[in-house]
Amino acid sequence: MADDAGDVTGAVLADLRDEGEALEGLVAGLDAKEWALPTPAPRWTVAHQIAHLAWTDEQTLLAATDEPAFRDASQAALASPGTFVDEGAETGAAQPPAVLLERWRAGRDELLRVLGELPKGRRIPWYGPSMSAAGMATARIMETWAHGEDVADALGVPRLPTERLRHVVRIGVRARDFAYAVRGLQPPGEPFRVELKGPGGELWTHGPQDAAQRVTGDAVGFCRLVTQRIHRDDARVRAEGADAQRWLEIAQAFAGPPGEGRARKEEQL
Repeated sequence: MADDAGDVTGAVLADLRDEGEALEGLVAGLDAKEWALPTPAPRWTVAHQIAHLAWTDEQTLLAATDEPAFRDASQAALASPGTFVDEGAETGAAQPPAVLLERWRAGRDELLRVLGELPKGRRIPWYGPSMSAAGMATARIMETWAHGEDVADALGVPRLPTERLRHVVRIGVRARDFAYAVRGLQPPGEPFRVELKGPGGELWTHGPQDAAQRVTGDAVGFCRLVTQRIHRDDARVRAEGADAQRWLEIAQAFAGPPGEGRARKEEQL
């Protein structure tokens, strides 16, 4: 998931701020019973979702400000890859909702400050490949949006897609080879063409126009697919070519081991 080095632009930081505030708007007024509502992620409540975001923001801050400490923490975490994410969420979910909410809010504010002050060219270590500050901000937008989808689902609240999804599309495309590598597979040698319709009708494109392997369709469906919030069969995304089809079956925009994915809609009934 390597990304372009460079400064974090004001626009990216603003989008990261806005994505967090949009999700906070969903949970800030919840009572204790609503914080305990189950979400589509197995065994995770609304509180687990927010606790995970708070924990990940804190890990990001550690990586950006104290690399040796982060490397020690990440080595310990990766020694138990199947449980360390759940453990972090479980610990946070046990906090009183008001304490958890303030912890998440404070971490978001500090992360915005730190990412904005990192020097050009600085790489931040992570659980996957290292990232520039801009790439890390994009990754935080992606994860905040994805966990927000689960929260909204639990609350039965519709969310209007925004242009901030272009960041999720971008990191999903750039994470193509990582999705293969994390499964011990050899990624295709040639680039793919990706053409997706954004929420305002705009076309978001990546890759050479004459590529043989192509992915086209709905940007929201693609974002849900690469964050594993939807089954491949339920995404309004088409693949042309065997390699493109295989990628959509294993795509993931997040670092760490492959996720469990989601069942088809009819299997959830």
